[in-house]
Amino acid sequence: MATNIQTYLTRIEYQGSLEPNLQNLSALQKAHMRTVPFENLSVHYKQPILLNEEALYKKIVEQNRGGFCYELNGLFAWLLRSLGYKVEMLSAGVITDDGGFGPEFDHMTLLVHIDEDYLVDVGFGDSFQEPLRVNFRGEQRQGGMSYQLSADAKRDALVLSEQNNLDENPNMQPQYRFTLNPHQMNEYEGMCQYHQTSPASHFTQKRVCSRATESGRFSLSDLKLIVTKNGTREEKILASEDEFHAALKEYFNIDLHLHPSK
Repeated sequence: MATNIQTYLTRIEYQGSLEPNLQNLSALQKAHMRTVPFENLSVHYKQPILLNEEALYKKIVEQNRGGFCYELNGLFAWLLRSLGYKVEMLSAGVITDDGGFGPEFDHMTLLVHIDEDYLVDVGFGDSFQEPLRVNFRGEQRQGGMSYQLSADAKRDALVLSEQNNLDENPNMQPQYRFTLNPHQMNEYEGMCQYHQTSPASHFTQKRVCSRATESGRFSLSDLKLIVTKNGTREEKILASEDEFHAALKEYFNIDLHLHPSK
């Protein structure tokens, strides 16, 4: 177990204190989001996504891959528990185009108990990189972004919203709605299968790979490479699949040829 924990910490390039407190939790979340990409490549290369810790550890830690919410938050929950944190898996519904929210288990996010309750999420792409106070209703600022948790008037749930403080007319935009009821990994299997296979799932529409950096973000959207640095965004259309695989290696250290689909 200790060897697995240390290998995981090496994977996310974390060398800080392991004492379970807010400062270290924040550092772990940030380290994870800057080293392990949010990606759906397994969906497009017909690699089944299995929601058990052994399979997730092999993929993310040993094979140097990323994943989507069930994988990233599922394995991060294991790491945090192994380090002494009290962690619960929560069910969330992501905002839809018509202003509603997705179904139960559409997204997995995490609740971590320390001195108070904190929302932690390493599996929602370009989102908050440090824990959010669950019982605080004001704005919580991180860098150029603000986040806010508000009560849903229609049900016993909370809504996470965000705004870019650099926009000329910033407005809070809902991201997902969640309840504080704890769940087990197997409860997400149905929606995980849906997102892998359904033509209606946005994960089956195109290949995505994205990770945060200290000054911005690297993203691949099929053959579009997006590099954001210090607020400046540059886009490049890649000419071929060879360039796509080269970009995966250069920006995300992912080599799919080493782990072909079966």
